[in-house]
Amino acid sequence: MSSPAPVPAGSATGHSGSRLVLAVLAAGQFLMTLDSSVMNVSMATVASDIGTTITGIQTAITLYTLVMATMMITGGKVGTILGRRRAFGIGLVVYGIGSFTTAVAPNLAVLLIGWSLLEGLGAALIMPAIVALVAANFAPERRPGAYGLIAAAGAMAVAAGPLIGGAVTTFASWRYVFLGEVVLVAAILLVLKRIEDVAPRRVRLDLVGSALSVAGLGMLVYGVLRSSEWGWLRPYPGGTAVLGLSPTFWLILAGMLVVYGFLRWESHLTETGGEPLLDVRLLRNDQLTGGLTMFLAQFMIQAGVFFVVPLFLSVVLELNALETGVRLFPLSVSLLVAAAGIPKVWPHASPRRVVRFGLTSMLLGILMLAAGMDPGANAAVVAVPMLLMGFGLGALSSQLGAVTVSAVPDEQSPEVGGLQNTATNLGASLGTALIGSVLIGTLSASVAAGIAANPQVPPSVQQQASTELVAGVPFLSDTQLRSALAEASVSESTADAIVAVNTDARLEALRMAFAVAALITAGAFFASGRIRR
Repeated sequence: MSSPAPVPAGSATGHSGSRLVLAVLAAGQFLMTLDSSVMNVSMATVASDIGTTITGIQTAITLYTLVMATMMITGGKVGTILGRRRAFGIGLVVYGIGSFTTAVAPNLAVLLIGWSLLEGLGAALIMPAIVALVAANFAPERRPGAYGLIAAAGAMAVAAGPLIGGAVTTFASWRYVFLGEVVLVAAILLVLKRIEDVAPRRVRLDLVGSALSVAGLGMLVYGVLRSSEWGWLRPYPGGTAVLGLSPTFWLILAGMLVVYGFLRWESHLTETGGEPLLDVRLLRNDQLTGGLTMFLAQFMIQAGVFFVVPLFLSVVLELNALETGVRLFPLSVSLLVAAAGIPKVWPHASPRRVVRFGLTSMLLGILMLAAGMDPGANAAVVAVPMLLMGFGLGALSSQLGAVTVSAVPDEQSPEVGGLQNTATNLGASLGTALIGSVLIGTLSASVAAGIAANPQVPPSVQQQASTELVAGVPFLSDTQLRSALAEASVSESTADAIVAVNTDARLEALRMAFAVAALITAGAFFASGRIRR
């Protein structure tokens, strides 16, 4: 009996076979998106378990998305060289090892290796491969539906992430979230051979371009990340100065120059017939750059708000992880409703108008959050803003993918997919770094000023605080702060004064963080003019 003939790329293997392929690829997309949303509600618990601060967790989240952003285009090229299915499988193995390492991490250093580095590298191989494997396993007329269902799997992960993370953390341990990811990785690997592959092609990997992009973007984001400790232009008292300026300034300046060098190198390869990592001619397309800019802004805002709101709920109000997840659920629901509903209810709506509606909704939600940060605030203050944020994010999600892909011919869609993934992850990395740094920097300055100006705090304690707060103030709950002060044998009256200062400073820091998010949202209106009508 002869074996069946191989199925040509672009065709399905039958209804049940195509459903399996779709399930595998959708599971991969779910896994990649889940990791970006599942742990925000558990930041305080994770920080406590591994002996770090909220700033340490901010670093882990920032570096995870930064690794993906800097390696996404390179990961796509590696997939072309190895074959997409093999790249998908290798990415899953690396991601699974990273998830297991994260699950057993005893400290921040191991967490950074597992979560930020290994999972980020695995995702950079997996996400470009998903796009290509859809094209290999589905006929052209079925691809839009397949891409839509895979995008829906990502939206489901955004919706379910806070609740999954909250429930597992509250009733067991956050570590089981990452062990669960290992199980899901193993399940996908078991059926991966059932997926039609994309044959490898001989292409030359632009190692110089890859190194320049990683170095340039890495310096930019790391400079922003450390600004809360180093200062932006002038170093904080007691901090390090380089030629009289903060290290933040020099890192950002160097990063910008290296990114410029990267673009010049890619232009040189394009003009001389080489094989560039990025075809810079794409960046002359106004519609494409408009869509990419909006992706960058959307994920900056989304990541920043997703970082700050859980801190308000879990640290200021001292809710547990599940309660925090429940308070974020309105955002998840409204995001799904808007992302799925707008194309169905208004299929011919102007993308520009929908995007501007989304930005307006997000801006209103953020301003309501900023206005709600007062001493009498409770968890109810986030309900309506979360709905508005979700509607806004969903409106943008319903349009931007089609805007970027339709800006170029079909044969360039893989490159656009790489740019889109780079923009979203770079936005998430910058959003967490910038808004988190504003939060911690404002908190440090407010606490230091408040303690220095408070007559109830003895001069000896003021002097000690001014020395110890140079590296930044940890974002602590009142319970955590009282416990730390008791261990330091601070008198009850002094402790009460310090806790009061910290309470006011926390709210001021939250208001400033939301104000920065509002400015980014308002600035995004200028880029919306490039979105097609």
